[in-house]
Amino acid sequence: MATRQDFTSWVHDALAEYGGEASIVDVAKHIWAHHETDLRASRDLFYTWQYDMRWAAKRLRDEGRMAAADATPKGIWALKR
Repeated sequence: MATRQDFTSWVHDALAEYGGEASIVDVAKHIWAHHETDLRASRDLFYTWQYDMRWAAKRLRDEGRMAAADATPKGIWALKR
């Protein structure tokens, strides 16, 4: 079963697998492809996981691990280089 805290590493891992930069949709697809079973077993989190994924991105930005939202094109997330 997944928790909200898992999303920080999941978002980071997805971006790393895409070479450090990907669309938000591609990050969501990656998380679904790799963690569908965990998400389905996570009760209410199953219904909020895409929202929680976005909060994880904010945490990564706050930690300095992800580029600021205004430093990338709209809809693109990138790891800080």
